[in-house]
Amino acid sequence: MAETRIERDTMGEVTLPADALYGAQTQRAVENFPISGEPLPPEFIHALGLVKLAAARVNRELGLLDPETASAIERAARVVADGGLDAQFPIDVFQTGSGTSTNMNANEVIATVASSMLERKVHPNDDVNRGQSSNDVIPTTLHVAAVLAIENDLLPALRYLHAALAQKAVAFDDVVKIGRTHLMDAVPIRLGQEFSGYARQIELAIERIEATLPGLRELAIGGTAVGTGLNTHEEFGARMARELSALTGTEFREAENHFEAQGSRDAYVFTAGALTTLAAALMKIANDIRLLASGPQAGLGEIVLPAIQPGSSIMPGKVNPVISEAVIQVGAQVIGNCQAITLGGQWGQLDLNVMLPMMARNMLESIRLLANASRVFVDKALTGMEANRARAEGYVEGSISMATALNPLIGYDNAAQIAKKSHATGRTVRELAYEESGLSREQIDEALHPHRQTVPGAGGGGSAGG
Repeated sequence: MAETRIERDTMGEVTLPADALYGAQTQRAVENFPISGEPLPPEFIHALGLVKLAAARVNRELGLLDPETASAIERAARVVADGGLDAQFPIDVFQTGSGTSTNMNANEVIATVASSMLERKVHPNDDVNRGQSSNDVIPTTLHVAAVLAIENDLLPALRYLHAALAQKAVAFDDVVKIGRTHLMDAVPIRLGQEFSGYARQIELAIERIEATLPGLRELAIGGTAVGTGLNTHEEFGARMARELSALTGTEFREAENHFEAQGSRDAYVFTAGALTTLAAALMKIANDIRLLASGPQAGLGEIVLPAIQPGSSIMPGKVNPVISEAVIQVGAQVIGNCQAITLGGQWGQLDLNVMLPMMARNMLESIRLLANASRVFVDKALTGMEANRARAEGYVEGSISMATALNPLIGYDNAAQIAKKSHATGRTVRELAYEESGLSREQIDEALHPHRQTVPGAGGGGSAGG
């Protein structure tokens, strides 16, 4: 049997693993919440270590902790922030809604490590948690973790994806193909134009996500239990924001209103909306690429994706658009996560939101999934993608939608008759126009020139429609 030890807290004795750096309150939470088997994400724990490190420095500056104790807490918290003690944070995501259990987990671990350094007791509440409450520490950690994940992981990945899509827009700019609306043939479009639309979607997604950062930069720390700042120094919140800014190299500031910062999670809900929009954009782009690459013989086949793995256990030679499908699944997961975050935002009854661990978990997972999927999409699908020029351009001449370009010259009704006859006979719009439109060959060839139809102003106007 594993060795154990006995500890006491205000509720009595607790048995826990002998080598655990945490204490009684953490062990109670481990036993109380055997729900998912999933602890809070490492990114969250690392951000919590930074908050505790900053608190020790600020308390020392304010004369509320002696320098020796503060220094030991700083060093211990740095190990947490650097990921060296992740295994000491075993509490399930689905725990007390304030995250008190995880805050105490950090306090106990840091106190144990600091006590070992000093060879005397450092108290988890009186020293490590000085001037703080779980109710301002955990909301602060949510914001710090999200800002760091967005700035250091998601935005670079999206810029990488945007650059790849923009490059394909240039590379495919001279490939004319049939546009499709309602999944039916429409007028010609250039493949590069389609990809420029995808690139712009990601560019706009970046702008939307950047717009969430000002709200996330506001920190609840300094409000303690309910936002009033009881049991902390009046300068604690502002100093903490400055210290966390220095530690992370990005900007944080004290919340303008501590009651909003602890009673609501609106900044998280707003961010979830931006991530949902990105997820929807990625799903659209990835699914379009699946459609454009479908076949290879009996589908659209206008682009060719790199073959990276066999596609079937029974059909030899089959290759599937597996990366697109992975991206689409990520989008679905993120949308679900963000819906849960939105529901979590509703649960800020009175003076504290009590959905914090779940919201943190879903936000950080969503950011990580979106960043990883974006990079994989580039590396495994977009970089090696090629246009099937012959297939794409071959569809254009045979499409009845070519009749649209005749509207300004012969009118909608006459163009419709040619289109219907083309469909019925299998003859091209061009052939029939030569015979029945009354136009010269030069007029017809100019109107039906595929590339010309993709340029703004071509055709001289005409009827609108889908």
